[in-house]
Amino acid sequence: MLVARDIVKAFGGVRAVDGVSFTIERGTITGLIGPNGAGKTTLFNCIAGLFSPTSGTLTLDGARIDGLSSDRIFRAGLGRTFQIPRPFPEMTVLDNVMLAPIGQHGERFWASWLTPGRVAREEAAVREKARHWIAFVGLEHLIDQPARVLSGGQRKLLELARVLVADPKLILLDEPGAGVNPRLLDEIVATIARLNEGGVTFLVIEHNMDLVMSLCRPVMVMAQGKLLAQGEAAAVQADPRVVEAYLGGAVG
Repeated sequence: MLVARDIVKAFGGVRAVDGVSFTIERGTITGLIGPNGAGKTTLFNCIAGLFSPTSGTLTLDGARIDGLSSDRIFRAGLGRTFQIPRPFPEMTVLDNVMLAPIGQHGERFWASWLTPGRVAREEAAVREKARHWIAFVGLEHLIDQPARVLSGGQRKLLELARVLVADPKLILLDEPGAGVNPRLLDEIVATIARLNEGGVTFLVIEHNMDLVMSLCRPVMVMAQGKLLAQGEAAAVQADPRVVEAYLGGAVG
């Protein structure tokens, strides 16, 4: 589904991502781990269009996406969540999720005057779809509450629902377990697993190794901007190079 070839992202003389290549297979949950400063988030930002790679290619379902803007990549079917979600705090949970769908007729300036029926039908369809995904992630009881009342973990679920309403082919999850209490973390893990069973593909950055070991197949490891190892979670965890990256000199 997603193919990266020799991705480099340089900031001046520093290569935060240094010649990384990999393939994300359709229907998988691929974990991306590594010590702080390994280049994981920079790689995510290149894939999602926040940064343009200095060199290398990215293809999604056979179409080049490297160098495209983030909105065009989102339209191509690649959604992304962030380590620290930032919903619109005074808008309701429902309204936050309804913001995500793209290409709505009502986005055109004159549409509400010239074709009000079509705009109303599309809005009703988006509302029902948003309600479905809000219920799916377990936030139905908060649907009419302002997003500011949500806990950190609930905001991650809200962000996931907002991505899902746009029907992505692939979702990049940036540390879904960070700062989340254990009970809610179990809900997030179960939600990701159910979505994957339904055909959604994921690439996940995560430091919680219990989450990675239980959820991700396969796992990739980055250190100092390079892809260090990839394979089944247990084998990767036992790889001496990975142990060295976390405990030795490659932490930088």
